[in-house]
Amino acid sequence: MTAEPPVAAADRRVLPVALDAMGGDHGAPPNVEGAVLAARAGVSVLLVGDRVKLHAELGKHAGSAALPIEVVEATDVIGMDEHASDVRRRTQASINVATRLVKDGRASAAVSMGHSGATMASALLTLGRIGGVERPAILTHLPARGGFTTLLDVGANADVKAAYYAQWARLASVYLRVVEDRENPTVGLLSIGEEDHKGSALVLEAHALLREQHGRGINFHGNVEGRDIFRNTTDIVVTDGFTGNVVLKLAEGEAKVLFGWVKEALSGSLKTKLGGLLVRGALRGLADRMDPSTYGASLLIGVRGLAFIGHGSADARAVKNALLRAARAHESNLIPRLEAAFQDQAR
Repeated sequence: MTAEPPVAAADRRVLPVALDAMGGDHGAPPNVEGAVLAARAGVSVLLVGDRVKLHAELGKHAGSAALPIEVVEATDVIGMDEHASDVRRRTQASINVATRLVKDGRASAAVSMGHSGATMASALLTLGRIGGVERPAILTHLPARGGFTTLLDVGANADVKAAYYAQWARLASVYLRVVEDRENPTVGLLSIGEEDHKGSALVLEAHALLREQHGRGINFHGNVEGRDIFRNTTDIVVTDGFTGNVVLKLAEGEAKVLFGWVKEALSGSLKTKLGGLLVRGALRGLADRMDPSTYGASLLIGVRGLAFIGHGSADARAVKNALLRAARAHESNLIPRLEAAFQDQAR
């Protein structure tokens, strides 16, 4: 493993996180509340959006005037039902203003609970790609036995090339080392069987590339199946964005159904209701682990700046955790370390 690059003085600056405060299904209220919660936890925030609306929303939170929160004007917002391509011409859209703040060095990261396609397009157009990365991927965490499994891509690229898998494996490996303190994380390739010869032609080609790079910044375990994601068989699972998005939505939907069944089972007879009271604390902890709000937002990894994409239905807790996660990634000096990893590979 190559040594991590030294952290330059400029990289140690405490920069605020830019939040697209108008994005999402519910607009400003959960974004502002989440920003207030994050600011109380020590993260400085730039609220990007309609100045009047954001100040009015801030006024609903006692003591917010004393918090490290600043409002940055953006006169437009790309709605959830609009086209991602609109980012090219709507320069004053809140997501574009947020990514420009990162580009200009005024913010450490951009976070949006708004239009995911627009967020990806804006980040890619404004920040560009890390050298050696052909396409960025969306990286997320799924709760698994003993912690979580990192899955990518979960929606940025439906059509992929085999080379992308190896690039994403390297990106995720660096991310887990420097942000999550996982030394030499293992990588699994999602397939229909553990055997090396199982999978589509694309998966077989990707398997060969990953095997070739094993020990060169990638600790390749081999093929994994869908069930392995939740067993935490490997720290990282790589797949195409179409499959990854299906896995993500299936996991979230199944969690809700399972908890619905548990609630029904514990609300029948008097005996089951008493049992429900006894296990309520344990179930609440389990629910927290499986709640997407716990992880806040997913990282668009591979662009030359930090950009996080959350759920459109995100609540204040999700926004808060997304901001905390973005701040932690910046403090870990993630982008320079990702760039260094690909420079080392090219030598």
